[in-house]
Formats: sequence, structure tokens, C-alpha cells
Amino acid sequence: MQSRSCRVIAVANQKGGVGKTTTTVNLSACLADIGQRVLVVDLDPQANATTGLGIDPYAGGVSTYDVLLQNGTMRDSIVPTQIDNLWVSPSTLDLAGAEIELVPAFSRERRLDSALATVRGDFDFVFVDCPPSLGLLTVNALAAAREVMVPIQCEYYALEGLGQLMRNIDLVRNSLNSDLEISLIVLVMFDGRTKLSAQVASEIRSYFGDKVCHQMIPRNIRLAEAPSYGAPVTITHPKSRGALAYRELAKEVADGTLARVG
Repeated sequence: MQSRSCRVIAVANQKGGVGKTTTTVNLSACLADIGQRVLVVDLDPQANATTGLGIDPYAGGVSTYDVLLQNGTMRDSIVPTQIDNLWVSPSTLDLAGAEIELVPAFSRERRLDSALATVRGDFDFVFVDCPPSLGLLTVNALAAAREVMVPIQCEYYALEGLGQLMRNIDLVRNSLNSDLEISLIVLVMFDGRTKLSAQVASEIRSYFGDKVCHQMIPRNIRLAEAPSYGAPVTITHPKSRGALAYRELAKEVADGTLARVG
């Protein structure tokens, strides 16, 4: 069954520990729960999105490393998760060497784009979980995507490194992918008890305007615990504040899809 359209979204932030993979896993699960067909492509050698969706990165089979460097096909790499409508192309630790191996490779920046071209019509959303760096893996994600989602934590160095990410997005737009844009800023780790969180959120909204999602993701221990169960928070703690927030965020993101299609 072919989808009416597919939004390919790179989830990127060069800072680590900002909720990038947490957002990829939980937003994808919530979109799948409301009937969207979703693929998560794990480009992070740490494979946290893979394990967070209950997939064993050591189980063998075709991984994103094989897709980029060993002539594996994207379709062969895709495996179902425990959630209906949600699939993952898993990462493995082999991906850690991909940055170096890609350097001499032909069409090195477009490997992922070419691989995704064969499966885009099967999904409503493809989320590419990028590593916390701006190397060739992230460039592959940016070359394949139309949109960039940036999770930003509501904390003191929130905007640190964001300028460099935006410059790299501009470079990719100018040389590889003229359609690329930052379309979604997600405010995460929001703590309503502190003035700092509110101040950071206000500053980000004033800078990025309507690119910032209305729904913020609270700092929530259940979100931190969910990866240890190998499942999204909507399964491990479905009534938690974190689960409720990601469900609302999914509705907001899906509404954007309906607007684009309609």
C-alpha cells in the first residue's frame, strides 16, 4: 500500500544528552499509535534508538552500516517493532567506523538518500536518528531529509552548538539538498518549577517563531527509565507526564502532515 506522501525528518543536535533519541523513539511510537506508518532509521553507532524500540543490535541481519557501506538494501534492513505501524532500520557498533570508511566512497553523501528512495512510498514518516556530531553520517541524513527536527533542552547551554548545526544545514542546502529546512524545534526537559526553563523556552520561541512546537516535553523520570525496558514510554508508563506530552506532540506533528497533504 502506497502512502499519500512521506515526510523524511532528520533528528539532529550535535550536543549529546539533549533528548534526541528519546524524542525519536517516543514521537515515532505515538505517531504509529494514531495510524501513521513510521520508519526509524538509526544512524547513531550507540544504537540507542534500536534498543529503545526493543531490537537487539547484535542479533545479526542487515543494519544501517550494511546499507551505507556493504550494498545492503534498506528494505532488507527494516524490521518490525512491538508497535503496530512502526518499523526500524537498526544500527550496530560497526557504524562507528563508517565515518572513516565513507571518506573514499563514491557518492558518499548520498548513500542514505539513494537507499531510502526505494521505501519512501511505504511510509508516512521516516525519522533519521543522527549521531551527536556533524560528520558524514549526519550529512547523509541531511542530504536524504526534507526537514530537520532539533530537540533543545530548556537548560543553560541550550543553544550551544546550534549555530554550527545551522551553518552545516546551510552548507548541505547549498550543495546537496536545496529543499532542506529546520521545520520543527522541540523543547525538551522542561521544568515548570524553574524560571530558567521558562526563560530559555521564551528565548527559543522568540528566535525560531512558529517552528517551535507548542507542546513541550517535561523533565520526567519515566522517560529516563523507558529505554531500560526496551520500549517507548507509552508502553512502559502510558499514563506518565512524558507519555501524555509525546502523544500531544504527535498530534501536532501529524496535523502538519495533514495540512501539507490537504
